[in-house]
Amino acid sequence: MKKSEIYFSIALDDQKIPEAISWRATDAGEKIHFAKAINISLWDRDEAGTMKIDLWTKDMPVEEMKYFYIDSIGAMAQSIATATSDQVMAQKMRALCEELMQHVEQDRQKNG
Repeated sequence: MKKSEIYFSIALDDQKIPEAISWRATDAGEKIHFAKAINISLWDRDEAGTMKIDLWTKDMPVEEMKYFYIDSIGAMAQSIATATSDQVMAQKMRALCEELMQHVEQDRQKNG
């Protein structure tokens, strides 16, 4: 059986707020990649529930955070379509992304 591992490293400041997030995957070589935010969701088979890790660096702008979550929902829509062929659920998630993008754009126009 082939095994692949993903490593995350979180650098914290004195108040334990993330300053830097880096990651690497054994399948992608030794190159270290950097991120401003991570959102990891796991389905715990023993608890039959979702376990989550959400972290973002203090230099992650609020607007980028909103786009990050919209992109995440869009990626989940594609995953649910691929994994289950439930096109209705996928389309509803995509529609939510479109609605959220309109909200973010309207908010940016008002404030910016």
